[in-house]
Amino acid sequence: MRDVSEPMALAFGERQYSLADLDAQAEAMAAALRLRGVGPSSRVAVMSSNRPEFVVALRAIWRLGSAAVLLSPAWKPAEVGHALSLTRPAYAVGDHAVLAAAMPMLHVDEPIPPASCAAEAVDPGADAVLVFSSGTTGMPKAVRHTHASLAAAIRHWRGALQLTSADRLQVMTPPSHILGLLNIATALDTGAWIRLHPRFDIETMLRHIEADRITVDMAVAPIALALSAHPGLEAHDLSSLRYLMWCATPVTSSVAHAVTERTGVAWVTAYGASELPVISCNDLPSARLDTVGRAVDGVRVRVVDTETGTPLSIGADGEIQVRSEATMAGYLPESATAEAFSEGWYRTGDIGSLDADGHLRITDRAREMIKVRGFQVAPAEIEAVLHGHPAVEDCAVFGVPAPDGEAIIAAVTVGAAVEPDALIAVVADRLASYKRPSRVVIVDEIPRLPSGKVLRRVLRERALSGCAESGGIRGRSSDQ
Repeated sequence: MRDVSEPMALAFGERQYSLADLDAQAEAMAAALRLRGVGPSSRVAVMSSNRPEFVVALRAIWRLGSAAVLLSPAWKPAEVGHALSLTRPAYAVGDHAVLAAAMPMLHVDEPIPPASCAAEAVDPGADAVLVFSSGTTGMPKAVRHTHASLAAAIRHWRGALQLTSADRLQVMTPPSHILGLLNIATALDTGAWIRLHPRFDIETMLRHIEADRITVDMAVAPIALALSAHPGLEAHDLSSLRYLMWCATPVTSSVAHAVTERTGVAWVTAYGASELPVISCNDLPSARLDTVGRAVDGVRVRVVDTETGTPLSIGADGEIQVRSEATMAGYLPESATAEAFSEGWYRTGDIGSLDADGHLRITDRAREMIKVRGFQVAPAEIEAVLHGHPAVEDCAVFGVPAPDGEAIIAAVTVGAAVEPDALIAVVADRLASYKRPSRVVIVDEIPRLPSGKVLRRVLRERALSGCAESGGIRGRSSDQ
């Protein structure tokens, strides 16, 4: 019987859970998983929407000394199949038919009777969670975080947010994404109260800021855009908010300022990656939105020459590299790990500079990832699907600025007549919806260097200028 005096830790709809509730359910699920053979060093695939049972599954897996392989609930069978072949989990937990079709799965809605299950001693150096980060040369890579690196990331995020047990948060971002995972784990570890939502809805977000007296809220670009465009924003009492945190994409200053002018709520911005979740954050409460802040305690940042790797002076642009105990243990496939580091420094692939006060500015991305609504999309993954169409002879995928980050455009050369909508449908059928191109454009050729490297910058400039000359865009496009 629940102790009514025990504080609640998590809410979902009308349901409320204390930490003791979560632990009791996690112990029961751990017992069920142990009967299926899960134990120390096992990998367990988790494909779940944002719900309390996701939290229970994570705590159950960690109780057994196992590692959770987090699969996006937006993924299609081909994406799930790739992730499973890469990580080779022997067990699965979730609420998605795609995973259940791929391997035996303990459904989180399956009744599990109360049971005792002694916790395994946890090796700090053992894998705790594997998340996925797209590369530029193929399908997503698995990012391995140990119990030690994840614990360090939680400490860094708590410090960056200045989070205490008095804070109240809500999470609408997918739990399989590093940001959603980190927000949930940090809130529960800190003793802050947290509300989970199955999906983003602007009306729900605003209603619960007011009703739950939310103190810290997160906004990737689409959420920020929805806030600034909301006609009734001023009608909601947002006075409980200490700040809004802009995450995952560079700040769109006009959008941020519009929200602040209408609500009086200030923004803070932070910078991180799946491989190193917390790198820098603006000072609270006087954030400078033209930067991504300064390195958080426990993280070292340097900027190096992109050709020689030599550290650069203040104000010079180069590749941003970082060191921290929160850095990933490595990738799967393991062969991808070596090139991600330089003398122990993680190579972010981002281009930027440090000023005299240690504020970090990001000016470009050396890697070719496209940021769509806070998700990283690898051009090569979409290109692989398009190349499989019999009408496509060559293709290149790139991003252009959009209100919520970037929009995906695919340039294709064809050997037979094909409608752009048909090519978009092929991608939509194989990949998650956020990877679907906004447009497919027919071009005479794909510009490449003699080495064969695609000149995405040229295609991007042509798309932005509406170039219709030889080699430029011709035919029609299909908008999302």
